[in-house]
Amino acid sequence: MEMKKRISLELRNRSPEEVAELVVDNCRSSDGEVEGLTDDFKELEFLSMVNVGLTSLAKLPSLPKLRKLELSDNNISGGLETLAEKCPNLTYLNLSGNKIKELSTVEALQNLKNLKSLDLFNCEITTLEEYRESIFELLPQVTYLDGFDAEDNEAPDSEADDDDDDEDGEEGAGPQGDYDEEDEDEEGSEGGEEVGLSYLMKEGIQDEEDDDDYVEEEEEEEGEEAEEDGGERGEKRKRAAEDEGEDDDEDDD
Repeated sequence: MEMKKRISLELRNRSPEEVAELVVDNCRSSDGEVEGLTDDFKELEFLSMVNVGLTSLAKLPSLPKLRKLELSDNNISGGLETLAEKCPNLTYLNLSGNKIKELSTVEALQNLKNLKSLDLFNCEITTLEEYRESIFELLPQVTYLDGFDAEDNEAPDSEADDDDDDEDGEEGAGPQGDYDEEDEDEEGSEGGEEVGLSYLMKEGIQDEEDDDDYVEEEEEEEGEEAEEDGGERGEKRKRAAEDEGEDDDEDDD
């Protein structure tokens, strides 16, 4: 897709003056120049033109509020003085993956007084002896080169501020959270007392039922023993009567 058409689509029925961020990565510049951008984009703060085939920045419009510019994976080899003229308030510039070879090319960035972060990763200039020391000396306003400062400390994540806000939000919710937990603990303890009483009552009822069952079992056992005793006595009487009858028969004889 051509850069002009892509920019038109990214506007989404907005006027250029309303746009603060614009991303046109992976579209195509027909002649290696910036196309479709005009001075009307005066509120633009973030512009990303990654891998669009740029060879020159000569047609870059005036973007006075632009602070972050992504130009990685293009074919830019010079003409960086245009950036100081058109985007004087740049703080972050990514030129990684371009055709920049000499320190003299980068020297043109000295006039970007607010530039804090510069990325030249994967450019031929990075193979120069004492590359990092030379860049920091040439551009004293730059704090981070290729993501690290002069002492090899990594650049802070831009999302860190958002994380701090989230943590503050969590802390702010802390007292309410503690209050809820206390309420739950109180409810839980009350519920525990009720459950405990119910449990004891149920245990008492169960004990009584167990006692009744035990009494019934004892009565049944006594009844069975009585029946057995009665049966034995009946048999004994029957035998005694039979024995007496036999004796009487013998006497008659």
